[in-house]
Order: sequence, then C-alpha cells, then structure tokens
Amino acid sequence: MKLIRASLLSLLGFVLLSGPVMLSAAEPSPAAALKPFVENGSLAGAVTAVATKEKLVSLESVGFMDVTAKQAMRHDCIFWIASMSKPITGVGLMILVDEGKVSLDDPIEKFLPEFKNLWETAEQDAEHVLLKKPSRLITVRDVMSHTSGMPFKSALETPTLDGLPLKDAVRSYAMTPLMHQPGTKYAYSNAGINTGARIIEVVTGQSYEDFMDQRLFKPLGMKDTTFWPNEEQVSRLAKPYKPSADKTKLEETTIGQLTYPLSRRDNRYPMPAGGLFSTATDCATICRMVLNGGELNGKRYLSEAAIKAMTSKQTGDAVKDGYGVGWSANGATFGHGGALSTNMSIDAQRGIITVFLVQHAGFPGEGNKSQGAFVKAAQDIYGTAK
Repeated sequence: MKLIRASLLSLLGFVLLSGPVMLSAAEPSPAAALKPFVENGSLAGAVTAVATKEKLVSLESVGFMDVTAKQAMRHDCIFWIASMSKPITGVGLMILVDEGKVSLDDPIEKFLPEFKNLWETAEQDAEHVLLKKPSRLITVRDVMSHTSGMPFKSALETPTLDGLPLKDAVRSYAMTPLMHQPGTKYAYSNAGINTGARIIEVVTGQSYEDFMDQRLFKPLGMKDTTFWPNEEQVSRLAKPYKPSADKTKLEETTIGQLTYPLSRRDNRYPMPAGGLFSTATDCATICRMVLNGGELNGKRYLSEAAIKAMTSKQTGDAVKDGYGVGWSANGATFGHGGALSTNMSIDAQRGIITVFLVQHAGFPGEGNKSQGAFVKAAQDIYGTAK
C-alpha cells in the first residue's frame, strides 16, 4: 500500500510540474522520460504518441503549450510539423503511382513542360555564371528524393515560403539553374517536393490541397491536419520557442517561414514541402497505415509495393544519403523530422511508431536530448510489440 501511494504521489508531482499526462497510474509512461527537461526549463512541453500496427498505445501531454501563461499542453494541441509534410506529400504522389498515372521514372517535363529548357550551373563566382545543359532529364524519383539538382527554394520565395501559389512557385524553379547533375548528389530541396506536389495537380485536375484532403486526410480521419488552422484550431496551437541569446532559457518566437495570420487563405498558399499543421494522433494514424503496408481499418490506401518503394532508399548507389519518396529512409527505420524539432518515425523491425511533437527552434541546455530520451523509453516499453 505504501509503495502504491508513493507511486501515485510521484505521478501527481509530475502532473503539477509538467502539465497533464494522459496515462493510467498502472501503465508505463514513455513521456515520463521528458520530466527532467521540463523541470530544468530546456523543454517547454510536448505531445508524444506511440503506436503499433493495431492501435495507438500511448498518447501523453507534458509541460506547457504556453509557458508564460502556464497553459498546460493538451493531447489535441496543434503543431506546425514543417518538413514532416514531405512524407505525407510522398503518400499522395504514390497513390497516383499505384493508379498507373505517374511513374517514378517519368521525366517531370512530361507533366510540367516549363522544365523542358533547364540549365545547370557549371561555373560561378562573384563576376560570372557559366551555364550548361544537364546530362539527363530530371525524373519524379529525383524530385522526391532530393537528387534533382534543384536548390532549397527559388529567389522568389521570400520573405516567407508560403507566399506563392504552387503553380507559380514551381515555374520559378524551372527558371532557376540546377546546382548539379540530376541523380548525382543529395541536396535537401523544398523545391523538389513542391514540384512533385504540382504533378499531383496536373495529373488529377484538382488542387493539391483538395486531393490530399479527399484522398487521404478525410478517409484516414486526420481531422486536424491542414495548411490553414481555423480559429478553433489556432486556440490549440502550441507556442514556438527558441533559446535565449545566452542559451540559458527559452524565449517565445514565431514561425519565420510562414505568413501570419495562419488562418488566412487569401495571402497564404499550400507549401507541400513544409506547410502542414497537425496533431500527434493524426501523425500516428498515417504512420500506422504505412506500417500496415498501405492499409488501415479495412481500407487500402497504397499497395505494399508502393509502400516499399516509398520508404526505401531511392537515391541510387552513387549517393550515400538514404531517402525514399518523401521519406527519410534508413533500412527498417523511416520517417521525418521538422524545423521546430518535431519527428515521426516508424521502426518496422520493432513494430512501433513514435511521434514527438514540440515547437522548438533549438533548445537551451540539454533539451536537444529530449527526443532521444522519449524514443528510448518507448522502445524499452513497447519495442517488442509487433
């Protein structure tokens, strides 16, 4: 009895210090590993999820969505997931690959004729630029695996990355010289992923956002995944933080890549490579579909072959970096992170999914170890689940 009482008191102390934690006192808690980071001020708060093929096994909220107001983190908090949008866009494109409407080996100019007159930078210094023709055409596989030679963004995508309609953004990439020969190097490129999303629009005749909503988000029940959080969703947004100048504490910041207010649609456009907002539950849901080989709750979204291609290294033998179709791929582990330290990862060997949602543009102290502490705890507790 004394032991049980002590455990309950310990749990109560964690809740008071760190905000609500959604778990039974009798169940193990992966998010308990985050307690020291919240206590020492290096982590504002987090929502974590652990899932298997069968179900969501853990959903926990720790710390604060607003540190100054002492507003506790909620399990349904909304986060800007940034580049975690890339694998989600990859899923959308692979739907069309399954349907035979797109092949990964198709040249992108088949769908986007503006890319028929591309140039590559051969030499460049402060006084001159020498251009040459690329040795081969850019393929769909190239743009979705960061090997196209395209830069991260175009010169027109400023001051934010969501200020151009997708069609116009992609046209600006076609006017920008390539940095290197297609297929020869890995260079992280929002432009490439956005180009893949534009192909979705051309092939389907729908806007990218409508296609994703109708073919993926609504069928999967991802009700909080959007480019434009509405007024109610904005009330659930976790505030973003960055380290102070002396790196000893947290300071509130803004999302510099996006235009405010975030709910406006007349001056903000979908950014397939990094514009989505979502929840831990929604992220775990799409990951469960992928871990289940393309199927979830009796509905098939992708073939097993499409899942394998999407989550396997597509960067070729000459490129060391492992990247699939919108997914970072490292053998049996695949997933993606985001600019504000978010992450979702599928460990196919252990049979578990981990989702770590925070809003941190860096951490003071040892806060950068918080994700690893959570993942290790999740693996220790659930890592043998299949």
